[in-house]
Amino acid sequence: MPRAGLTPDRLVAAAADLADEAGLENVTLSALARRFGVKDASLYTHVRGLADLRARLALLAGGEMIDRIAAAVEGREPGRDTLGAFAAAYRAYALRHPGRYAATQITLDPELLAGSPAMRRTAEVTYGMLRAYGLREPDLTDAVRLLRSTFHGYCALESTGAFGAPRDVQTSWDRAIDALHVLLGNWPRGG
Repeated sequence: MPRAGLTPDRLVAAAADLADEAGLENVTLSALARRFGVKDASLYTHVRGLADLRARLALLAGGEMIDRIAAAVEGREPGRDTLGAFAAAYRAYALRHPGRYAATQITLDPELLAGSPAMRRTAEVTYGMLRAYGLREPDLTDAVRLLRSTFHGYCALESTGAFGAPRDVQTSWDRAIDALHVLLGNWPRGG
């Protein structure tokens, strides 16, 4: 019989908190069981194993992140204003929730992704922002990859203190967003 109060949603929420506190690599079923004062085996009533738990965590984090991004871009002027708000919300989430953010980088089963409302919303918001630059496929996919790799790389380096130059990190971020805006507005067509 499941322990009272223990649900898949509570387990995933606790895993998200643990990921932010101790790092995604330290999210284990044993660590989670200790948080709830139960034996590891009790968790298998609610999740199929560590991979299932981490996939659920990735979906939770992806949903939280896109909710923040969507709220930040709502009602913004298309172009630099929307791109800046999108980028700022992305960066804020990555830096405030490092474990959750790390979970968003997990490669998930395509069927799981296809059934995820959060992942559909992510595509809608991201592609909608990029369509304002006049982009269409296959350029949209290329632009999404450019933005994701730029934002992720910047956040990964910033979170480890890897930017050692005396220039203000926020100023460099703002300049990077300005450069991306110019690039998106002048995207080479038909590649």
